[in-house]
Amino acid sequence: MVEFNNFLITLDGYIGGAPWFPMMLIGAGIFFTIYLGFPQFKFFGQGWRILSGKYIKDSTKGETTPFQALTTALSGTVGTGNIGGVALAIWVGGPAAIFWMWITAIVGMTTKFVEVSLAHKYRITLNDGTISGGPFHYIEHGMNMKWLAILFAVLMMFSAIGTGNMPQINNIAEVMNSEFSIEPLITGSVLSILLRLVIVGGIKRIATIASALVPTMGLIYITGSLIVILDNYQNIIPSFHAIFSQVFSGSSAIGGFLGASFALALQKGVARGAFSNEAGQGSSPIAHASSKTEDPVEEGIVSLLEPFIDTIIVCTITALVILSSGAWSDKHLNTFDKTSTVIIEGVYSDTTVKGDVNESDVTELRKYINGQK
Repeated sequence: MVEFNNFLITLDGYIGGAPWFPMMLIGAGIFFTIYLGFPQFKFFGQGWRILSGKYIKDSTKGETTPFQALTTALSGTVGTGNIGGVALAIWVGGPAAIFWMWITAIVGMTTKFVEVSLAHKYRITLNDGTISGGPFHYIEHGMNMKWLAILFAVLMMFSAIGTGNMPQINNIAEVMNSEFSIEPLITGSVLSILLRLVIVGGIKRIATIASALVPTMGLIYITGSLIVILDNYQNIIPSFHAIFSQVFSGSSAIGGFLGASFALALQKGVARGAFSNEAGQGSSPIAHASSKTEDPVEEGIVSLLEPFIDTIIVCTITALVILSSGAWSDKHLNTFDKTSTVIIEGVYSDTTVKGDVNESDVTELRKYINGQK
């Protein structure tokens, strides 16, 4: 697992951690926003009306309602990214990272609108009567690039394993182990059984359960968060000031926070925003493709609500909890064993080239172990 984790870190350095990533993601969103006439603002109210299901007809083709499709997509976005992702963005990029998460969400609303509309337009009905749709379908049938559709499907499987499963199950297992002393293997086994019971019923069962769990989960989380925010009400305005005042200047060191540059705030804000709302990732269109809407654009309008709910609302609430409580800049004293010391500069060798004892390095290491360094 150590080697696999190192591989993922290296891969992230070329993708999510690379300078081109925020430029491509935000750039695509800005292009579609301008080209389509700012649909995230123009159709925002219409999205809520379609979500109510008032436009559904008995003859409308599909397996899920717009609300079920939205909650199914949100079930994959509202979660770890809204909590750990926001905390990581602030910890590494400072409060200004939240601003760039908002920007990513606003332009991501248009990106989501485009990819979902295309997925709904090019969806197909399988032999068993179920609906199948997603980027792999509109890449193959809309762009006539089957090889790219296959490549996307393969990469999406890796993405589902990585961002779609590993952070979630890892966090759950760690909490259950640290708080209730339940072995990670037991936690993983139980969740695997529960997941099996859900997905074996197909998109209809997934959508039915998601439409019940996601609103409940969101309500509980938002209620708990508001309690913390209101308890620190005097820090709400300073929290927003910390976000906006450091957007282009970077964040200076304070307390246990070491500071962050503008570039780092931008990169972490965009990366965490993308992880949170998944706009442009291609996962949400798969869920929305089965929705009962007359026109593909209608489902696209519903989908643009996702980044708003996920990032503008939930992530902002998480950010206010972290900033208003002061947790982001608190210093935490850590106790390390002497053997936990890691020498990060130079190369240690207990022997010389000739095979003799390297007195210099050995003496230096003893100083670290005995606390003299």
